[in-house]
Amino acid sequence: MCAILLSINPIHVENIMNGTKSYEFRKRACKKQVDKILIYSTTPVMKVVGEAEIEDVLIDKPEIIWKKTQKKSGIDKVFFDQYYADRKQAVAYKLKNIKKYEKPRELKEYGINSAPQSYQYVET
Repeated sequence: MCAILLSINPIHVENIMNGTKSYEFRKRACKKQVDKILIYSTTPVMKVVGEAEIEDVLIDKPEIIWKKTQKKSGIDKVFFDQYYADRKQAVAYKLKNIKKYEKPRELKEYGINSAPQSYQYVET
């Protein structure tokens, strides 16, 4: 099983946990096939707060990804368009089996010293 740690804004983390956001958007896909995402909530939380399995990885032009994901994107079209401005490709990880940790975990528990800018592979 291959997992990645993603740094995610606390607002988006909350939307993932409450089910209004079923996709995590990125500008680039991972090189390896990934089964799980560890969710690191950025400042002010700064902890790994949960995990999710990856049901599917959608890669296409931004406008096509938006059409496929908008109902469960957890973001608005303006934010989406700003994020993918001048990009020819968008990546959306479809999340399932989202689990919130009872006790958030420190990065050092995974052998990581600082939060990744995009993603980091993690042994689980």
